[in-house]
Amino acid sequence: WAVLVAGALMGAGDVIAQQLVEQRGLRGHQCPRTLKMMAIGFCFVGPVVGSWYRILDWLIPGSTKVVAVKKVILDQGCFAPCFLGCFLAVTGATNGLSMQDNWTKIQQDYMDALVTNYCIWPPVQIANFYFVPLQHRLAVVQCVAIVWNCYLSWKANRM
Repeated sequence: WAVLVAGALMGAGDVIAQQLVEQRGLRGHQCPRTLKMMAIGFCFVGPVVGSWYRILDWLIPGSTKVVAVKKVILDQGCFAPCFLGCFLAVTGATNGLSMQDNWTKIQQDYMDALVTNYCIWPPVQIANFYFVPLQHRLAVVQCVAIVWNCYLSWKANRM
């Protein structure tokens, strides 16, 4: 279920990016791009993030405030930087970039995306780890992430 939600919301984020941020209009909408972003959500974001939450809950069990802070530190200090780099690499590959062009694009976009990540995710994750049961965390994150997905889609597909 969480994988389906991740794919659908990645697609929704791309639609918002194309229509509201890039203002492409319906005629200029790139449907293959939306389908690629959905596929990345189904095949990469959903499974990886869902598995990460299970691992994180195994590594740091519980739901106290101190536990939530520890989870956020591990999530944002270790997982987020790695995940973001992988996400940009996967997106570049699905966009048909050569390895060299993909590496150049990652170098161009990574730090800006990571700083933006740190502006959004720590408070969301504190609440998520403290209040939300494990089985609903990915869905909560993906709901909050519709704006983040819009940003990522815009950033990853900007050539």
